[in-house]
Order: sequence, then structure tokens, then C-alpha cells
Amino acid sequence: MVTSGLVVVGVDGSASSLVAVDAAAREARLREARLRVVHAFVWPAMHVPMGPSSLGPPEGGIRNMVEHLVAEAVARARAAAPEVDVSHAVVNGEPLTVLEAQSRAAELVVVGSRGMGGFVGLLVGSTAVHLAAYGRCPVLVVREQPNAAGPIVLGVDGSPAGERAVDFAFAEAALRRTGLVALHAWTTWNAPLPPPQEASTPYANPPGALAQEEERLLSEALAGRRERYPEVAVEHRAVHGRTRETLIEASRSAQLVVVGARGRGGFAGLLLGSVSQALLHHAYCPVTVVRGKE
Repeated sequence: MVTSGLVVVGVDGSASSLVAVDAAAREARLREARLRVVHAFVWPAMHVPMGPSSLGPPEGGIRNMVEHLVAEAVARARAAAPEVDVSHAVVNGEPLTVLEAQSRAAELVVVGSRGMGGFVGLLVGSTAVHLAAYGRCPVLVVREQPNAAGPIVLGVDGSPAGERAVDFAFAEAALRRTGLVALHAWTTWNAPLPPPQEASTPYANPPGALAQEEERLLSEALAGRRERYPEVAVEHRAVHGRTRETLIEASRSAQLVVVGARGRGGFAGLLLGSVSQALLHHAYCPVTVVRGKE
């Protein structure tokens, strides 16, 4: 995989973003990449002094607050991965716009699931969801301290859009030195019909033919990767069940779930599919969303 050697993490001072810093530092260390800590600074709607008030302490003011939270994130990243080259940037703009622009030069963008602007009760913030849809590189969304044990779970649907997710998952498993569970969930409603056995009975197929066809789809989707990553132990799971529920359940014992942004059941023009969104909201571990070829 050709990489840029840069991991970007978005921070806003929230507890969720600090957990994302830890995860981003580990990812940069694994990749022997640089880490850039980025804060998107939105100018207040009303006129507010950027510096400290004449009536307040010298360390007050919005600009000092921003510099403090970024410095805290940088220090945390260096403590988590001392060998990583850590830089930082404070960029004027709305978080989604800033991070989407940063993703153009990165191999991975890491964000927390919710930031300072999240609504109470909302499981995943709008920045995380929208960045997963619009980011130009894989986006890792971290909800809480990830479990270092367990395999990587890869959601496979056999669509061309999911090929980059397969490549990413194998490379990530190799970097983390862990196993990979390639999981393909299907139902009679979302699986294509196997070729009919007899022209006179176009829908008559031997018992188990549909399951065999889905097993074949899973094997074809993984073709060639096992040869490129012989060190990765791969478990095939073709499961008769609903995709969202099956992947969410599998995430209980995983350290990471990897999915494509959209699958073969997506509506044309939709940048982020329902399965990806469901995992961002309900998975029990971090989730990486990988967009397909533009």
C-alpha cells in the first residue's frame, strides 16, 4: 500500500478527542509515520477578544485556551509514542471542512466519536459521521479506550466499492500482528439469486445453493490478499443474518471493525451507507470507514 507517511488526528479538547489522540499516536507508530494534531478554530459569531481580557488572568482568552488544549494533545501523543514525530496546526474553519482538507494529504484521519459540540444522548457526533462520508482517506472513529486484544473484523459484501476496505483491513492486521475475521452477512433479501439449475424452473435450486454462492462471494472478495499477507491468520464467516446486527455483535470481541463507506445495497449518490452509519453509532470498538475508488 502506498502511504503518505502522515496520520492526522482532530482535537477539540473533549475527552473523546484525547482518546483519539492515543489511538492516532499508536497508528502513527505502527506505520512509522508522522502525526499531525489538528484543531479547527471557529471564530465566535459575536465580537470576542482573542487574547486575555484586561480584567482577567494573563493566561485567559480564547486563543490561549486553544493553544493550551492543542499543547495538551501534543504532549499526550508524545507520551503515548515518544518515537513519533508530532506536529500541530490550528486552522481557521469548520471542523468537517478542515479535516476533509487534511485528509487529502494523509493516509489515515482519526477522530473521537463525539466532540465538544455534541448533543446530550447522541452516540456519534456529526463531524465523525460526515467525515467518514467525505474524507479522502480512511477515517478511524474512536468511541472509548479501544481493546488491544481481539481480531480485526472486516465487513465484506463483495462490491467493488469494498475492495479498498479489504486491502486496508489486511494491512492493518499485519501492522497490529493480529488475526482477521472476514465476515459476510446475507439474507434471502440482499443476496443475488444463484444461477438456476433448470430453465423450466428458474427459481429452483438445490438446498444450500444460496449459502454456497455467498461463501464463494466471500472467497472471491479476499482473493490474492492472503498471498500478500501470509502472516495474517484469516477466519471466513459467511453468516445468514442481517448485516448491521451481525457486525455490531462481532464488534464486541474485536479491537477494530473495518467497513467500506457503501455496499452493494446502497442507493446511488449516497456517500455513507446504512451499515457504516449503524456501526459508527453502535459498535463496541473503534470503526474505520474506507471509501471506495472515486
